[in-house]
Amino acid sequence: MRVAAVQLNSTADKDRNLASAERLVRAAVADGASLVALPEKWNLLAGGEELRAGAEPLDGPSLNAARAWARELGIHLLAGSISERTEGKAFNTSVLIGTDGADLATYRKIHMFDVDAGGVSYRESEHEQAGEELVTAPVGELTVGMTVCYDLRFPELYRILALRGATLVTVPSAFTSATGRDHWEVLLRARAIEDQVFVLAANQVGTAPPHYDSFGHSAIVDPWGKVLALAPDEETFIAADLDLGAQRQTRESLPSLANRRPAAYVWPQLVEASV
Repeated sequence: MRVAAVQLNSTADKDRNLASAERLVRAAVADGASLVALPEKWNLLAGGEELRAGAEPLDGPSLNAARAWARELGIHLLAGSISERTEGKAFNTSVLIGTDGADLATYRKIHMFDVDAGGVSYRESEHEQAGEELVTAPVGELTVGMTVCYDLRFPELYRILALRGATLVTVPSAFTSATGRDHWEVLLRARAIEDQVFVLAANQVGTAPPHYDSFGHSAIVDPWGKVLALAPDEETFIAADLDLGAQRQTRESLPSLANRRPAAYVWPQLVEASV
């Protein structure tokens, strides 16, 4: 299977974001991709108030456009994530769309990005709420596990997805330049190696008001930790062919998932991490 990650420099201009996304999705399909991933907040990347104002329901125009592309092109399309409108705070929601334009799975980001990085205070929980459900879905011979951006720092999430059968994990992101320089590729490769999964990571790139500076370097990583494709610092797409036979051989020859000893693992109780 050939897969692709679309890298965007999304802003508050929805029309421009959708046009760029469609252009690059079509280019990826022309290159042979049958599964294409968009980045986090691909339709709207803006400050909290603009995100709230621009949030859409799941049957809104942005996802309907993505469904139309998937149906016309006959591909599976991961519609990165959007700010999903609800009666309360929005969700940061990723939707996996099938070749007929129907939704296969919906994942709401579990870990809120409440951090200080690069001199900017990010408080995602002020305008969005956390999801609670882990999600996997079949795509051809693959089982796709769904995550979003900051989830990448929580290895237990990826381990459970792998134990539920995930062979590829999607990571639509707006990973910051401040952290991405040192952490992005290391974390992508670590999650791929420890869970013996392919990782398909579509990232935002460049700056957007009010404070976004995204690292880019969208990547596709194989279960051995080899980076199969890495994006330059521009709006573009990357693509790679996934060797599922090699993944099976990796899991058979280095059976770290099979060699787990769950009974020996005891989670600490009432311990708060300080960092």
